Parts: sequence; structure tokens; C-alpha cells
Amino acid sequence: MPRFEGSSTYVATDDLKLAVNAALTLQRPLLIKGEPGTGKTMLAEEVATALGMPLLAWHVKSTTKAQQGLYEYDAVSRLRDSQLGDERVRAIENYIVKGVLWQAFDAPDPAVLLIDEIDKADIEFPNDLLRELDRMEFFVYETRQTVRARHRPLVVITSNNEKELPDAFLRRCFFHYIRFPDKDTMQSIVDVHFPGLRKELLQNALAVFFGVRDLPGLKKKPSTSELLDWLKLLVAEQIPPEALRSKDEKLTVPPLAGALLKNEQDMHLFERLVFMARNNR
Repeated sequence: MPRFEGSSTYVATDDLKLAVNAALTLQRPLLIKGEPGTGKTMLAEEVATALGMPLLAWHVKSTTKAQQGLYEYDAVSRLRDSQLGDERVRAIENYIVKGVLWQAFDAPDPAVLLIDEIDKADIEFPNDLLRELDRMEFFVYETRQTVRARHRPLVVITSNNEKELPDAFLRRCFFHYIRFPDKDTMQSIVDVHFPGLRKELLQNALAVFFGVRDLPGLKKKPSTSELLDWLKLLVAEQIPPEALRSKDEKLTVPPLAGALLKNEQDMHLFERLVFMARNNR
């Protein structure tokens, strides 16, 4: 059985690698939770690459229905073709559109199936997939056929915790919460994306970043992806390391702060705290 040991482009902690391999061993879906921007979606991509498996992704929206992952019957096209006298209408399978789950079940080799942001959908969405993910089969009523998986895919399910998931669904998953990286892990992540970054710039940027995250009252704390965007801008604009901190180590508004703070409430809160810190000198 293949094992996930991380990759050169994705910093996976030991407990995350253990979770992936546990899901592979148990042949159960891997449910990944964590703050937005902590690399949940990227995990599925990296696991697929590292294990040499194809990746099939199903990005869930608020309007997504579980049936769409299995298949959809295109009755409108069949009606149109019948009006035009098209011979294709005689075979109903010509109007069955395979969903992502069907494609994963049909794959000639084991695949990684990503069900991304499952909590965006209706609360019944996870329950509607229980049987299919458990038994790895489903019935197509229009063609009276049962579709069974050739190989059980590794199912990676991500959630941002916008909704609670049903207990019956949770029982069938192996769960892992991606904790926000500490400074050492974050430095390793940055090293992967910016291997030649000046040490002083990185140290100052991390100090600012974690200082912003620690501020009480923030509506949205900056994430890993936002730190990487900010560093990319700092490098592109050639911002010197000393511009990221004040001489007396007091709180200051960092350059290009719009990459870290994404709403006006947080920006105003930050500016007020900086103003108060200056007045307390």
C-alpha cells in the first residue's frame, strides 16, 4: 500500500502525514478541517502528485446537489434532439452526464477524489452521499445499471466549519484538523516558496504577521496564503526589512497591509491600536 511522506512543495507535519496514511489504511474518507488558507485543498493535490494518482476535484457550492456528483440526465438535450429527428435519442445513455464520483469509480487506476468545502452545501448533502461513499456504488435509474468502483479512491473532504456535519457522516470519516502553523513550521513553508528570501526580511515579516494574528478583536485573521501573497509583494516592491518594524519596536502599520487585512473593520481596528500605541510612548 502506498504511503504519503510529504513532498518538496508541501510542508506536511508528522500528524498530517499520519492522518493521510490512516485514511489509506482504513479505506475511509479523510475529513480535513482548519482555518481558510491552511492548505486543505492543496493537500489533496500534493497527495495525488506524491502517490502518482490522478486527481478528480469536486468544488462544492451552496447550490450543489449530491446527485450532480453521481450523474445528471440531460432531458432537455434529448427532447431537442427528438424534435430534430436525431437517432441518438434511441439510446438514453447518450444523455447521461457522468459526475465526478462516477469518473472516480470508473478510473482504471486508484484516484484521489477531492470533495472541496463540503460545508458550503445544504445540510442534507453529506447524508445524500453516505451510501455511495460507504459501499462505493450507486444505481442509475434511467439505464437500470449499478455503477461500482473499479478501485476505491482516496476521498479527501475539506470543510471550513461553516456548518456542522451530520454524525452519521462523521462516523464514516477519519478526521484531522490542520492546526495553524507555528513560527518554525511557517518558516519552513515560506522557505519552500521563497528559498532565497533575506533572513532579516523573513524574520521581520513573520514577527509582524504573528503580531497581527494575535491582535484581539480581528474579524478575520490573516492566513498562510495571505502571508505568502504579502511576502511576494514585499519582494516585488523591494521593501527593506527595516520598513517592517519601528525603531522602538512599537506596533506600526506594515507596508502593503491590504494583503493581510481584508475588511475595513479590521483595518480600522489595527489603525486605532497603532494610534493608541504611539500615544503611549
